[in-house]
Amino acid sequence: MGYEHRKKIKAEDTNWAVEAHGLVKTFGDNRAVDGVNLNVRAGSIYGVLGPNGAGKTTAIRMLATLLRPDAGSAQIFGHDVVKEPQIVRQLIGVTGQYASVDESLSATENLIIFSRLLGLGRAEARQKARELLEEFGLTEAAKRPLKHFSGGMRRRLDLAASLIARPPLIFLDEPTTGLDPRTRNQMWDTIRQLVKQGSTVLLTTQYLQEADELADRIAVIDRGRVVAEGTVDELKTSVGSSSLHLRTQHPQDIEEARQTIERVLKVESNVSSIDGKISAPITDADRVTDLLISLREANIHLAELSVQKPTLDEVFLNLTGHGLENHSKQSGEVEEAAV
Repeated sequence: MGYEHRKKIKAEDTNWAVEAHGLVKTFGDNRAVDGVNLNVRAGSIYGVLGPNGAGKTTAIRMLATLLRPDAGSAQIFGHDVVKEPQIVRQLIGVTGQYASVDESLSATENLIIFSRLLGLGRAEARQKARELLEEFGLTEAAKRPLKHFSGGMRRRLDLAASLIARPPLIFLDEPTTGLDPRTRNQMWDTIRQLVKQGSTVLLTTQYLQEADELADRIAVIDRGRVVAEGTVDELKTSVGSSSLHLRTQHPQDIEEARQTIERVLKVESNVSSIDGKISAPITDADRVTDLLISLREANIHLAELSVQKPTLDEVFLNLTGHGLENHSKQSGEVEEAAV
């Protein structure tokens, strides 16, 4: 299909970029995806959070028409991924966990090849390569062979290649795996910019901070199933209340401070004191002000004070019975190996 025709294919006037219902995919005895439901609103960043082997990549591959579902259905901007795969492929860009570019060629050569495969003419392909290299901060390395690129540079080039046709929906499958913190932050800025420019992003990740930083909504997936879905705040609230953490300047004040916290916050049975630091749940944020006043009246001076919401790892632990990061280390990439 020529590039001119591709440009005419646009997302339909719908609020939903992705609608998936009951997706199932089995490899031998392994039910990699077990009835997944996803609804991704157009113009948002949607995170799919889960450990290695949870089924994230397999779900993405079905949505991207790379795998046929064994059961269930999915639509991309209203187009069925099984019945209308050619149309769906014009509406999406896919960036995998590993760069899909040729490391023996330069960055410019790679982008030109991808552009030509998409139907661009020679001059247009070169112009598109220049624009993308500048946009992703790779102009100075344009002529350098990819084998001399850092991991972060390769990931940025891979993302650039997936955006040649500027698809309205972009699948990012663990795009920052293995990147250093600085490069990861740069990728996050790039992803935010894509959405500002009108794209929708479906992001899979096993990084808690990444989901927290980027996603408008999150689906928590474990062992092939969506075990929770909502905004970051909704998921954290589902675990329980926020918590107060404080340390007194003088160790001899700890017991009195503890008694004051129990009385003012009315949480007698849930206050803990470990290594001189007191922690207590907060059910009413307004009472924190009352607590500070009471501590001052008792002449108790604080060395530190913080109020913390539940973490996403606590959300995952509460939902699945195990922490996300620990499970990631123990779990194998069963479904990724199968595909």
